[in-house]
Amino acid sequence: MATMATPPKRPPIVNLPNVLTFARFVLAMVLFVLIAYNESIPGVWLWCLGVFAAAAVTDYFDGYYARKLGLTSTLGRNLDPVVDKVLMCGAFTFLLPLEHAKDIDLRPWMVVVVLSRELIITSLRGFLESQGIRFGADMLGKIKMWLQCAALAAVFVTFHEFDPDSWRTKCCPWFIYVMVAATALSGAQYLWKATLLLKAD
Repeated sequence: MATMATPPKRPPIVNLPNVLTFARFVLAMVLFVLIAYNESIPGVWLWCLGVFAAAAVTDYFDGYYARKLGLTSTLGRNLDPVVDKVLMCGAFTFLLPLEHAKDIDLRPWMVVVVLSRELIITSLRGFLESQGIRFGADMLGKIKMWLQCAALAAVFVTFHEFDPDSWRTKCCPWFIYVMVAATALSGAQYLWKATLLLKAD
């Protein structure tokens, strides 16, 4: 008598990696509020740095525990980068209107590059996943994320006790330039990768 193969068990939606991802979303909202009301919060930029660091920690551990506990899923694979993009794109968008943004050469077109790359690649990832094609992050995408984190941390450090003539203010634009270049390059690389996957499929 033939036996039917048992389908692989799906991990529960409410699990530790997904809870950490949701916690990062909440921390992103807290960060946006801190930036928006920066003038009325003492030591706000150190608070921003701390909240952002906590969000970055959850980004590391949600992936770590997903692999360690065998809780990887399509939902987690798609939700994790979406929350990352909310955090990064939202932070740069909230920073753009601030008085010191021009002093560190944070320009609207740079934020548009970041937003465009993230929206296009997220939409493309969702489409490919719906076709059964895995489209996770690669090394260049991870480097892009690290550089975005470094640029954002540099902005918070620079804005804390801001001095137009300090070495921090002079170095901060370079973090931003490198981040924008890596973001554009990563986007182009993902588009090329997606083209090859669709042709192969």
